[in-house]
Amino acid sequence: MTKNLKFWQVDSFAQEPFKGNPAAVFVLHEELDDRLMQNIAVEMNLSETAFILLRDGRNPLLRWFTPMFEIDLCGHATLASAHIYLTEIYPDLKEVTFDTKFVGPLQVQKKELGYTMDFPSRPGEKIDIQDIPASVLAGLGIDSKPIEAYKARDLMLVYDNDKIIQDIKPNFNILTEYDDFIIVTAKSSDKKYDFISRFFCADDGIAEDPVTGSSHCTLTPYWSAKLGKKKLSAYQASKRGGELALEVTGDRILISGKALTIIEGNMRV
Repeated sequence: MTKNLKFWQVDSFAQEPFKGNPAAVFVLHEELDDRLMQNIAVEMNLSETAFILLRDGRNPLLRWFTPMFEIDLCGHATLASAHIYLTEIYPDLKEVTFDTKFVGPLQVQKKELGYTMDFPSRPGEKIDIQDIPASVLAGLGIDSKPIEAYKARDLMLVYDNDKIIQDIKPNFNILTEYDDFIIVTAKSSDKKYDFISRFFCADDGIAEDPVTGSSHCTLTPYWSAKLGKKKLSAYQASKRGGELALEVTGDRILISGKALTIIEGNMRV
C-alpha cells in the first residue's frame, strides 16, 4: 500500500535561502520502519533527514538519519524540525520538547529572531597531538599541525589562526580512512565572531557539513573556557556558511539560529 508522506526542506542557521545547512523534515502520524526511514534519507541525499513522530499525550519523537546511518544528535535538523513543528503543525505554540532516542529530551523555544535549542554539553578530552591519526593530517593537507586536540564524539583540532581553517581543501579520499567526524577550529579575526570552525564527515555520505549544531556542543565549552565568556558568537566557514549564537548554562549549551522553509512536498513510498 502506497504511503503519502508530507515533508519540508529547511535551510537552518540561515538568514536567506541557499545558505546555512539544508535538512528534510518528515512529520509522521504513525511509526515507520527504520529501514524505510534510512532509505528516505538516502533518497533525500542531505546531511540529515529528520522524522517527527506525533504522539497523543506525549512529546513528539525526533530522529535523525544521514544517508549512511541514524545519528545520535543533530543540531541543524533539530532546528529545522522545530521550525516546521512551530510554524506548520502547531503555529500557536512557542516551544516544543522533542523526545529522542539517544540524548533525552531536547527543548526548542521560538523567539522573535529565530529559535533557541537546549542541547547537552560535550566537552572533549584532551589528546596528544602525536596521537592524531596520520590519515587525518594528510587528508586535511595543512602544513602546520594543530596547537591542541580534543576528542568527544568528534575529533576537534584547534589551530592558531582562522585563515588556516578557511583555506583547508581536504582530500576526502584520504579522510575516509578515519571513522569519526572532524572539527577544525580557530579564534576568529573578525570581531563579529568569537571563533570559526568547519566540520568534515567523509564517511557520512556528505563530505563537509555546511553548519553543524552538534559540533558546537564540543566547541562551545572549549572556547568559553579559553575566552572566559559564557555567551559566544560563531561562524561555520563552509561554502554555504552559517551563524550561531551560543551560551553555556551549566552542563547545557543553548544554540540559537534562524531557519527558512524552501521546499514543501509529498513523497510516495
